[in-house]
Amino acid sequence: MIACANRQVLDGFRARLLHAFEGTYEGALQHYLECEVTRDMEKSTTYLSQTHYAEEILRTYNFWNATPRLTPMQPNTRLNKDDYDKNPAPDFHRRYRGIVGSLGYLVTMTHPDLDWAYSELSKYVKFPGKNHMLTAEHVLCYLRGTWNQTIRYSRDSHENPNILWGWVDADWAGDTDTR
Repeated sequence: MIACANRQVLDGFRARLLHAFEGTYEGALQHYLECEVTRDMEKSTTYLSQTHYAEEILRTYNFWNATPRLTPMQPNTRLNKDDYDKNPAPDFHRRYRGIVGSLGYLVTMTHPDLDWAYSELSKYVKFPGKNHMLTAEHVLCYLRGTWNQTIRYSRDSHENPNILWGWVDADWAGDTDTR
């Protein structure tokens, strides 16, 4: 009964919106800005993924056949500004910026697991060095193992409540550039 009432409210809202503004209704959302949306109405579950985009990134940077890694960054990796190249080759610089930008788009949509790695890599977009590139390529190897994972949202709090879990590893002086 509640789902039916919500559907009536949604349909009424959509009708008023399309009456007030020029637009069309194309049916249920399936794709949005390189993000695939899949719904399981029976379980009241929505899945978000970027499998096509992740595959495109891996193929673009020739990492589709790479050996997957278990972590986004190698343990104890410390990037710093002293590793930069003062005059990086244009192709090297373009490739690094492209990888980091692509990872950033995955982070904002469906891959929060890449957030820390992206944060670290993005600090050096202006002046990347070889260590920065090796770390970026390690992230691509990790992505190769997780490219088809999805985010699951569920309304059913009995089956699997949407609980945000997090861990913190405070490293007060770990950033050698700003400590």
